[in-house]
Amino acid sequence: MAGPSFYASCLSSSSNLGTSWLVLKTHNARAVPGKLRWRSGLTIKAEVKFVNAEQAKELVTVDGYTVLDVRDKTQFERAHIKSCYHVPLFVENQDNDPGTIVKRTLHNNFSGLFFGLPFTKPNPNFVQTVKSQFSPETKLLVVCQEGLRSAAAANKLEQAGFSNVACITSGLQTVKPGTFDSVGSKDLQDAGKAGLVTIQGKISTVLGTILVCAYLFITFFPDQAEKIFQLVPAG
Repeated sequence: MAGPSFYASCLSSSSNLGTSWLVLKTHNARAVPGKLRWRSGLTIKAEVKFVNAEQAKELVTVDGYTVLDVRDKTQFERAHIKSCYHVPLFVENQDNDPGTIVKRTLHNNFSGLFFGLPFTKPNPNFVQTVKSQFSPETKLLVVCQEGLRSAAAANKLEQAGFSNVACITSGLQTVKPGTFDSVGSKDLQDAGKAGLVTIQGKISTVLGTILVCAYLFITFFPDQAEKIFQLVPAG
């Protein structure tokens, strides 16, 4: 009886861009220890690279990676890397069925109001759109604001056959001004900030100033302050 064929074995190599893996697979679903033996049906799967902002810049300027921005339209318009491609992983949800209307209303009154986030749904054409613009061999640096969407997008592309995909760990919010040439009204690291949270600091400053002035007025002009309090109607 022939010996069992192996299912998977991993080879790794380290570089200044982190550790990349080659996963070798055959037909049978069991792992066998020992030396790697080549069999028919062997495929090679390249895992996604995760890099920091400086390493990402090196990928683009030295290694020829193309930047693919997968954020929604609003964040992309606030700031994006110059000459990048934009294919959003999520698109605005404008469906009008009763369930979606309720969810959109709740979203707009909370997340949308405070954080400026649009109400979205997964882009059903994401992979197909990317495949229509790039070959599977294209070196792609996939970016988003926090690093979660880019990781999900990179996983989808890797499953679709793209073999040279990288992401910025924790996203564009970690990119310091000047790292990349950018387009937009904000720095890349601030493109995710919108809604009421952007003026929270200003509101706190104004309220603090008013309270300090009121305290100083009461301290140095107690008689005038007492007369003002007497003018306030009793509850």
